[in-house]
Amino acid sequence: MMKVYSYSKLNAFEQCKLQYKFRYIDKIIPEIETSIESHLGDSVHRTLEWLYKKIQKNIVPSLDEIIIYYIKTWKENYRLGMVIVKEDSTEKDYFERGIQFLINYYSANKPFDDNTMEVEKKITINLDGKNKVQGFIDRLVHNLETGEFEIHDYKTGNTQPKKDHADKDRQLALYAIAIKERFGKDKEVVLVWHYLAHGKKLKSRRTNEQLETLKRETLELIRQIENEKEFSPNKSFLCNWCRYKNICPAWGGDPSKARRWTYFKKK
Repeated sequence: MMKVYSYSKLNAFEQCKLQYKFRYIDKIIPEIETSIESHLGDSVHRTLEWLYKKIQKNIVPSLDEIIIYYIKTWKENYRLGMVIVKEDSTEKDYFERGIQFLINYYSANKPFDDNTMEVEKKITINLDGKNKVQGFIDRLVHNLETGEFEIHDYKTGNTQPKKDHADKDRQLALYAIAIKERFGKDKEVVLVWHYLAHGKKLKSRRTNEQLETLKRETLELIRQIENEKEFSPNKSFLCNWCRYKNICPAWGGDPSKARRWTYFKKK
């Protein structure tokens, strides 16, 4: 049986090895709620997924219908105690930010006729017959004018990386491998990031040689994970969003307290 990794799993190890251990090895359910930024991202993603599934049925919802769906999704998935790191922001600020993201996106992309093939598409990349990476593509487009496939990804954070950052991004590049395996290595795949807070898009491409290099680099990272013994914490500003901060020794926490928490049962 092949070992399964995801972009999130690989990224967690690079950000903080101890967080990786808590989440994927010890399988601790954190006591700290998710962040409001994460809730905003989930709510917007769910809404855009709903929008494009309607469009695939030749139904173009009105902007009012989209906002109503967003409000419903926000309320249904909201949890008390969500972490708000920015002290000068409120839940209402984030909620309204999502509405503005959707208004801007709707205005920029209507009538949504770019030939979206699939939404929230699960993909699998076989790295070497022993390890595979799984993930979900926000939206897959087949551009009928150029013949290219486009992998679209939505970002709701305030940061807007520059082009050189996009050219080094691992996540969508891994997804491009899966698309080429499905439709042919000769097919062109464009990686597209929608930075909703800025109303802008970034695009990038990868050659087949670059994708082969990425596969080798990903396998090397997996080997590092499998050989890791220490799982030491990496203290940084990202700790403000970490759901294990209260038990992290780098912040004076006691990991042994996790024993009193509920664990996922292994079958």
